[in-house]
Amino acid sequence: MKTYSDLDVWKLSRTLVRDVYELTRAFPKEELYGLTSQMRRCAVSIPSNIAEGSGRNSSKDSLQFFFIARGSAYELETQLYLAFDQLYFDDLRLNTLLDMVSKVKQMLNGLINYYQKLPR
Repeated sequence: MKTYSDLDVWKLSRTLVRDVYELTRAFPKEELYGLTSQMRRCAVSIPSNIAEGSGRNSSKDSLQFFFIARGSAYELETQLYLAFDQLYFDDLRLNTLLDMVSKVKQMLNGLINYYQKLPR
């Protein structure tokens, strides 16, 4: 039986957390309680909710957390655009991170589709 830590989406989302933390270290100090904090919380929410959802007793309960993880991915995507608009990093970095977020969302969609087919 696989655990959440075996899931590719969980592994990739951990990498995304690392990259977001690395990125936000270079943000201006006045963003510490703004975009820096918000982006880090969104990024951390993704693997955390995958793990929590994987530990639930029913597919219905699991789905709730997977949907939250997916919502956090969308929120992080928007925050990446907002930080880019503030010229905090270049378009190469933006596109690299957006690609990673897109892959996480696709993988979460696959996980959600799988769980939606399970008995509730």
